[in-house]
Amino acid sequence: MEALEGLVIAHLGQGIAVEHDHKIVLCQTLRRLETVAVGDRVLWTQSAPDQGRIETILPRRSLLARPSRNDKVRPVAANIDTIFVVFAVEPACDFLLVDQYLAICENLNINAALILNKSDLPPSESIEQELQTYIAQGYALYRVSATAAHGLDELKAVLKPQVSILTGQSGVGKSSITNALIPDKDLKTNTVSAITKHGRHTTTAATLYHLPEGGDLIDSPGVAIFGLAGLSEADLAYGYREFQPFIHQCQFNDCRHLQDKGCAVRTAAENGDISMTRYQRFLKLREKM
Repeated sequence: MEALEGLVIAHLGQGIAVEHDHKIVLCQTLRRLETVAVGDRVLWTQSAPDQGRIETILPRRSLLARPSRNDKVRPVAANIDTIFVVFAVEPACDFLLVDQYLAICENLNINAALILNKSDLPPSESIEQELQTYIAQGYALYRVSATAAHGLDELKAVLKPQVSILTGQSGVGKSSITNALIPDKDLKTNTVSAITKHGRHTTTAATLYHLPEGGDLIDSPGVAIFGLAGLSEADLAYGYREFQPFIHQCQFNDCRHLQDKGCAVRTAAENGDISMTRYQRFLKLREKM
């Protein structure tokens, strides 16, 4: 039987929704396969009308996973081009969490960008200063207001050629941005559930949506909890982009960038060559690990 190529768009209780030729097929996977993630491109064969079996996961260009029970790692989404970290002036900007996400993206080699939502609330001077630090590191920053529909056109244009995912602490308005980008989101979700004869799928599962203007957005409510579990202390330091040129100048290879003798990173922070507030947050994340 001929294997067809498809795109995994949702995980359902009874199987996996695969899109092929604008149709959705409910597929089961072979036992020997590793966990299939939303965004995976797969080869599948038909087993019955509107039903199939996933035979192969095609090579991924990126994978976002999160820790699950028994020290195992669970794939959340595959083939992501950009992770957008969403934050807002209210609830208070958690730059520690922003840094954590950016460090993980840096190590996964996935492009990261920032979205300041609720842009109708003007940021304080100290927040604005932090934002300029990120921009100086080459991170793109989009200021949007999902409720006032401000800045969304620019965001849509950026999302057009790629597969993206939004992450960030709860309360920052990820859902309102998603709903503004995908006006018929509930309709699409219900269609997937109806086609696959399955009740509404659970909210922690990721779902891939095609954006009306082009591009794909993976909506994953559970993604807010991808943590530092997979990173070593050296990875964390590497995850701070501005540390990278200084890491190799440290006197010792295993420098922890604390009070170590001859630490070039700490000296750079003290001399103002890198942001002291980012350096202090790095120390906090190191403790957290």
